Amino acid sequence: MPSRSDVVPFPPGFEPDADPARGGRVDEIMTGEAVALDLRPASYALRVAGALIDLMVYLGGTYALLITVLVSLAAARLESAAYAIVFTVLLVTGLVVAPVTVETATRGRSLGKLAVGARIVRDDGGSIGFRHAFIRGLSGVVENLTGIALLVGLLTPRAKRLGDLMAGTYAQYERVSRQTTPPPLLPWGLGEWAGVADVARLPEGLARRVAQFLHEAWAYDADRRAGIAAGLARELAPFVSPLPAVPPEYLLAAVVALRRDREARALLTEQQRLDALAPVLQGMPHDFPRR
Repeated sequence: MPSRSDVVPFPPGFEPDADPARGGRVDEIMTGEAVALDLRPASYALRVAGALIDLMVYLGGTYALLITVLVSLAAARLESAAYAIVFTVLLVTGLVVAPVTVETATRGRSLGKLAVGARIVRDDGGSIGFRHAFIRGLSGVVENLTGIALLVGLLTPRAKRLGDLMAGTYAQYERVSRQTTPPPLLPWGLGEWAGVADVARLPEGLARRVAQFLHEAWAYDADRRAGIAAGLARELAPFVSPLPAVPPEYLLAAVVALRRDREARALLTEQQRLDALAPVLQGMPHDFPRR
């Protein structure tokens, strides 16, 4: 394998895990149970598209509500002050109360966010509540109608607007693309090694980065691909014995395929044992009457 100085630097998403004492990887969210969440914020374009859909829906609904109510009250011949009060109440209902209610009831979803596959969540990845939706709703009236949200979202991380900064929220992208790359197979010539190899369970972060590399390796040039594979192989080596004399990328594919096949066989064996014990576990004792 190449020396440390010869290895191409890891691209974003493949950096080795940071020291846990310093808080873990910077691109992950650590929950209170010390579980790392790998979340993907919605892009600026998706946020703008979702906001435009929501704005058209709420403005259209507010306009229809105003026309319906004011026409119904026209025969009452109310004073101008009463019309102003009714107009203000309906405007607040359509542009503030309705968005806040929708986001609170759906835990961060709306028609526009549903269309673009996004959801509003807290900065720690949890579901938002009424407080978050209320802050976003109040600020959204000014931001969205004046265009401030477009400028702030362009300049802030995760495309946040002012309401998100004040409420501690952001838009999370929830749609996952379909798997198009076939799972790695055991490379040719490693069948004998697979029969005697001892492959320990890999750390979650390392296993995820190896799987991500095997899924996206085709997109890298030859030098970068070899460098990433060599770096991952060095991290993976302590968990494999004996190490086969194969290129680093072959080692990664072999370990992933071997762990997958062994875990699949273990699950199948466990299910067969449960099926064999089912008559005993579900049956009644000898001569015990069924009631």
